[in-house]
Amino acid sequence: MGEIRHLASYEADWKRWFKKTEGSSGRDAALAGWESFKRLGFPTSRRGSELWKYTDIRAINETKFRRHIPSAKLTPQQIARSIPIVDSWRNIVFIDGHMSGSWGKLREVGPGESEEVERRALEALEFSGSIADVESDPFVALNAAFSPECPIYCSYDDDAPPTQFIWVSTGARSGARANYPRWVVFAQPDTSATLIETHVSLTDQPLLEVPVVEIRLEAGASLNHYRLQLSGNQTYHIGTTRIQQRAGSVYNSVSFATGAAIGRHDIHTHLGEGAEAKLHGLYITNGDEHQSHEVSATHSMPHGTSDQFYKGILSGKSQAVFSGKVVVERGAQKTDAQQKDLNLLLSHGAEIDTKPSLEIYADDVQCGHGATAGHVDEDTLFYLQSRGVDYGAAQAMLIRGFAQEILDEFELPELHEFLTRRVDGLLPQLQATSDTIGTA
Repeated sequence: MGEIRHLASYEADWKRWFKKTEGSSGRDAALAGWESFKRLGFPTSRRGSELWKYTDIRAINETKFRRHIPSAKLTPQQIARSIPIVDSWRNIVFIDGHMSGSWGKLREVGPGESEEVERRALEALEFSGSIADVESDPFVALNAAFSPECPIYCSYDDDAPPTQFIWVSTGARSGARANYPRWVVFAQPDTSATLIETHVSLTDQPLLEVPVVEIRLEAGASLNHYRLQLSGNQTYHIGTTRIQQRAGSVYNSVSFATGAAIGRHDIHTHLGEGAEAKLHGLYITNGDEHQSHEVSATHSMPHGTSDQFYKGILSGKSQAVFSGKVVVERGAQKTDAQQKDLNLLLSHGAEIDTKPSLEIYADDVQCGHGATAGHVDEDTLFYLQSRGVDYGAAQAMLIRGFAQEILDEFELPELHEFLTRRVDGLLPQLQATSDTIGTA
């Protein structure tokens, strides 16, 4: 069992919350989550916690977090200063863990559809927790413990516009707070949809965010999933995404992460026959920030394709972790699985721990992995300067060029423009703390 330093505080907070939700449908799951969390504890020890080996979460364990009570009301205009809100999208906004409103394009439920919507909502409730295991992950367990109500549910059909779930944390005037978002996403057979998941913290107080997303893609479904983790430097963001892919489904995930004291995303997809998965991302760290990505794909049926490709830009004394894993089970012949993690180290004090791995139990497959870490050398800078580009602009061009490949995968124009501006805004800070650019 791991350590939970403030167990009594968590338990008192949980009991208050659990009592208020009497009669809600998820109380059994919440109780199971609480019992698992007490048993597992926080993975503060490196021994026996391989998945947390390079991520030190003692700061989380030593802080007394309490479940957030909504403390602010924000307008769409105020939120739009920090994230893109587009009228043609379906924007569903949660402030401090509670639904605040919906803006943009919404489809009304037509005659005769209400029974189908209710059926799918019940199905979502049954699905919740089936692939995000409270028995093996303490943060999934903690999320379940504080989520006894029905999870937020989204089901895509053919005419659905891009849907953006916006999770805004405003913090508290004093004290450390925690939010536990949870939702279920279904992509119906042979549909194509776009999901935007956006997390932004607007506070300088300690904040713990523990989102859990469970996604099921039916046969032939296609889902583009864009994930934005835009945190403050006092935020601890520990996210979990689990995907179940039926035969012939396509899942495209592109993530962008920056700013957190500790930011972590654990994503795993299980591929059916002929399914395809793209798991790509860009992380940027500076100062004492930490970003960790646990990325894995399990091929259990033939003809599956998965591609893991992440890029990191690190400066200051920051740290990043990439742990990629592919499992090809017996009988999953004709699998094509690739992994790659590329990192640009702008400072001698920056650290990347990268660990791609393959477990292959079939003999007719194409699998490969690789990882690199390097810096901007003097020859490359000299080439740009010799063509009239000044030193600072040349630095910025090379850093931005490294990020561009992933930025271009955010295909919605408004999203692409927003993230491009975000990266441009980070460049001066990255350059200011760099001491490796232009060295041999």
